This record gives sequence, C-alpha cells and structure tokens, in this order.
Amino acid sequence: MNRDTFQPGPASRAAVAAGLALMAGGPAAAQDSGDWVWQVTPYVWATSVSGDITPFTGAPALSFDSSFSEVLEDLDAAFFLSGYARRDRFVLLGDLSYSKSSRDGLVPPGAPASGELEQISLTLAAGHRVIEEPRVAVDVLGGVRLWRIKGKVDVPLAGVSVSPSKSFTDPILAVRANLSLAPGWSAILYGDFGGLGIGSDQTSQVLATVNYQVSDRVFLSAGYRTLSVDFSEGGTRIDATMKGPLLGATWRF
Repeated sequence: MNRDTFQPGPASRAAVAAGLALMAGGPAAAQDSGDWVWQVTPYVWATSVSGDITPFTGAPALSFDSSFSEVLEDLDAAFFLSGYARRDRFVLLGDLSYSKSSRDGLVPPGAPASGELEQISLTLAAGHRVIEEPRVAVDVLGGVRLWRIKGKVDVPLAGVSVSPSKSFTDPILAVRANLSLAPGWSAILYGDFGGLGIGSDQTSQVLATVNYQVSDRVFLSAGYRTLSVDFSEGGTRIDATMKGPLLGATWRF
C-alpha cells in the first residue's frame, strides 16, 4: 500500500489555494524495479492569514488577521503546482506557488485607496529515504525556497502610486514521515524550517494529513497546514502566518 499521498508546498498571505501537488511514492513493484514514481494532487486550502507588514521605511506597520471568508473575498487568483519524484531512496521535490489579492478602502483623512499583493514562490529540494519499514517511511530533504513578493498602493487624490517588490531565497531542511494506519488508510506528517537570516529571518511549514486509498491510482486526503515567513530588509518587514484545513484528491502514475 502506498502511503505517500500528500506533500506541502509554500503559500502566500492570501493563500486560499486551488492548486496542484505531485507527491512521492509508488507501489512496491515500482520501487523494486528502480523506476521513477510520480503523483499529482489537486487540493483546496481554506486558510486564515495573520501578521504584520511594513512596506517601506517610514511607513506604518499594517496588521491583519483575516478569516478564510475575508481572504476569499480579496483573492483575485491562486495557483499551485508541485512536483515530487522518487527512485528507490532518492527523492526530488519542486513546488511553484502563485497568488494575487487586492482590496479597496480609505486612508486618512478619508481618501479612497486601492492595494494589490502578488507573490510567487518556488521550492526545490532533494533528499534521501532514511527509513523504509512496512508501516513507516521517513524522508530527509534539503533545498531552497525562492520568494518574490510585489505590492502596489494607489491613492489617486494624493497623487501616490508605489509598487515595492522584494525577492529573496531561503535555505530549508525538511522531514516527512509516512505512516500506515490500517488497510487503505495512511497518514503523512511533514515539517520544514529555514531562512536563518540568509533570505528571510525565518520560514517554517507544518502539514498533517490522513489519506484514504480509493483505488490503485486514486487517493483522498484531508488535513491541516500552517506556513509562516518572517522577512526584514532595510525598512521592509513581512511577518505572516497562514493556516487552515485542506482537502485533496491524488492521482498516481
């Protein structure tokens, strides 16, 4: 029975996502023959967002604590595409994330304003399956997470239009455990940590899912995911946490 049915990837502060993820794993026959194995998983992440953003030097910190419904209202687009391949004990991971959100409102003393936030992130990692037992498998991976975050603020009456953007790269270390619970049922526990002042000050991610095998090639997954990033450079500060439940359906090939 394959237990590798869900693998996280990075998200944005507006990350309510309908995306794609490729997860590692495959039938025992494919592992024995040394073939590469692949999976693809469309999923929805019902996330809430909280944190603080200071866009540039001298600007006030913008605090936010948005529920899933508020994030969904502001979201313009979201797309996630991740890839995972495994051959014997060697594993590769790639994850591309994109989202864009916008909001209209007022700034003191009541002038209309509009804002946009767009993010692209790419995670690349390679690793090794360090434990392979009938009921548990553990992978250890290392890699990088590249971010590009772009904002835009327009205040027409004040003649203000700014579009700050930041790009940075975080090293990450990750561990993933695959557990067999019962015939047809499995669980995945995933965590990564990085940044270390090289790109952001800190980034981390935790995911837990329970998975049901519908057929030889189809799995259903439900779980919970949290992703955070704390970045500061010059006068710019981004400290955000995204968290919420997720649902997915996996196709293996």
